[in-house]
Amino acid sequence: MPTSPPLPVDLSGIRLDPALGLARQLYRALRERILDGRLAGGARLPASRDLARLLDISRNTVTRALDQLYAEGYVEGRVGAGTYVTELASIRPEPRNTAADPRPSAAMAYLREQHLPPPPDGAPRAFRIGVPAFDLFPFETWARLQARFWRRPPAACLGYGDPAGDPRLRELVAAYLRSGRGLNCSAQQVVITCGAQQAIALCAQLLVRPGDRVAIENPGYRAAGHAFAVAGAELRGVTVDGEGLDTRELAAIERCRLAYVTPSHQYPTGVTLSLARRLELLEWAEREGGWIVEDDYDGEYRYSGVPLAPLAALDRQGRVLYVGTFCKIAFPALRLGYLVLPPALVEPFARRRALDMRHSEIGTQAVMAEFIAAGHFLRHVRRMRQAARARRDALLQGWPEVPGCAPLPAVEAGLHLCVPVAGVARERELLSAAHTAGVEMNGLSDYWLPSEANGETARAGLVLGFAAVPEAQITEALVSLRRAWKLPA
Repeated sequence: MPTSPPLPVDLSGIRLDPALGLARQLYRALRERILDGRLAGGARLPASRDLARLLDISRNTVTRALDQLYAEGYVEGRVGAGTYVTELASIRPEPRNTAADPRPSAAMAYLREQHLPPPPDGAPRAFRIGVPAFDLFPFETWARLQARFWRRPPAACLGYGDPAGDPRLRELVAAYLRSGRGLNCSAQQVVITCGAQQAIALCAQLLVRPGDRVAIENPGYRAAGHAFAVAGAELRGVTVDGEGLDTRELAAIERCRLAYVTPSHQYPTGVTLSLARRLELLEWAEREGGWIVEDDYDGEYRYSGVPLAPLAALDRQGRVLYVGTFCKIAFPALRLGYLVLPPALVEPFARRRALDMRHSEIGTQAVMAEFIAAGHFLRHVRRMRQAARARRDALLQGWPEVPGCAPLPAVEAGLHLCVPVAGVARERELLSAAHTAGVEMNGLSDYWLPSEANGETARAGLVLGFAAVPEAQITEALVSLRRAWKLPA
């Protein structure tokens, strides 16, 4: 039976640069022509000798290019007949019909609607929120410990490891929390995470089903709310007053599955959850079978007495999940935090984390373990606490009287403070002038759930971090603010 003549082949336009890999260039040029249809299925390619002469390259170069096309299925050999482009009905990609795209998931739709701003980047400025004095971190010590680990890393540390984290670091975290924070826990209850945000996300993924109601402080840490909302939760804001979260308002929420709180130093108002409210919150969790996620993001920073015992230290029913972080003591880019879980939750949390990522970078965990064991961590905590107190004092002493702005509050804990402002309009005016002058600060109105706002006066204020830069820079920023706000020197 006679065969049909081979299809014509047009190889015009192929230009090869002798300074680069010729075989790779030819392979890509031929592949591109096959994919876009210029070399149709069934077309016969010239013999390697003819193709080499046509392109003025060696036959070996042509052979290597064709071998790659053979290996990937773009061409095929026919015995005694030469090399042909493979017949592939769908080799040319169809144009994308965006109108036929599937609907986005609820999580994707939520993220698109929220327009979440990225965290601030670059070197810290006064008065950036959530940043410790990482200019004081002992980087030379850290580098020495890291070099020592990687010089002869134990073979047992080079596999995937336990997704709950490095065993030694978990033991040291538990010992630190027992002695320094009054939290009676074991290493088996600790799961190492990539910072506090991953810990919160794990809580959202494993404790919340779509449609569950989750209570968050209002105003509060919006990134935590976003994590629960992306997991499908129905967010309910609960008012924060001078004693912290209003537990009576929480109790009135029907079918509430979980409450997220920052009891030691509420974010962003700075108030401390009273003992009475702590006990009422634990009673709520026991009565309703609910969970409490306690975010102790800056609990080490207490400026009178010792740090407060966590809410989890009062828990006798296994309803509190405790979130801690090294990022507020070391530096945010470290991305190292931890969860202390009721024993029954450790295995499912570790398994879930194994699906996302096996563990935090093993060298970082091992070095942090040695950093703690050698005593560097506790010395650094004391140094950071002293520096934060000095920087707080510089802000308190230099802050001017600002029309429409309340006096600064007493600050006994944390890395930031919140000063009330008479109305959102005044808040925005002060923020705009400050940002123009190169001074960072946040508006309290940005921390409220839009659907739960309690009125403009109640939700307006300035949130200022005071630990990010040394006292001299704080003084310079205050001078800039006076000038920007047109206040007397």
